[in-house]
Amino acid sequence: MTRTAVWVPSMGSEFLTYLRLGMHHIADLRGYDHILFVAALTVAYQPAQWRRLLILVTAFTLGHSVTLALATLDLVRVNPGAVEAAIAATIVFTSLLTIALAARSAPATAAPVADRGQRIRYAMALGFGLIHGLGFSSFLRSLLGGEESLFLPLLSFNIGLELGQLGIVLAVLAIGVAVERVLRLERRDWVLVASGGIAAVGATVLLERLSG
Repeated sequence: MTRTAVWVPSMGSEFLTYLRLGMHHIADLRGYDHILFVAALTVAYQPAQWRRLLILVTAFTLGHSVTLALATLDLVRVNPGAVEAAIAATIVFTSLLTIALAARSAPATAAPVADRGQRIRYAMALGFGLIHGLGFSSFLRSLLGGEESLFLPLLSFNIGLELGQLGIVLAVLAIGVAVERVLRLERRDWVLVASGGIAAVGATVLLERLSG
């Protein structure tokens, strides 16, 4: 999905300006692909599994930080259309993997659904983070204009991305808890339904980008 670069008025410093831009970018509903991916990563986890989720999110952060820096500094160049399609593909793959792992668990198992395939999840988050970093860089480069130094904008934008990402993770965890306690839905069923919906949206976006 093509995003229109919108400059946010200065909040008093260059750091705060790019920090806010990073938060806005990942949480922008007009470009919901990154939101869907973070949700796909998070949906299988419960609050009690915060350590594993922290490792997963950190792996994603490391991946996208590397390519965000390389592409923003113009050390790596890629086709924007191919990157957008690849981002949609990461949503579909992540959701399908979660579905496959959850389907192997008994509906009322005491073990958390996310206990399965941890190493696969970590490697996937790191690898797919590299792809998402290229998508973030396209937006950031459009904002830099005549900036003489890229270090501070790159650092603050990346921190903003992480803060926005944390908000998405917390929202998904809260929804999962609410579904279990209020709707009395089994954890595995919630993971299957949510992941199926995310996969369907991701597949639709992927087809649109491949045909566009």
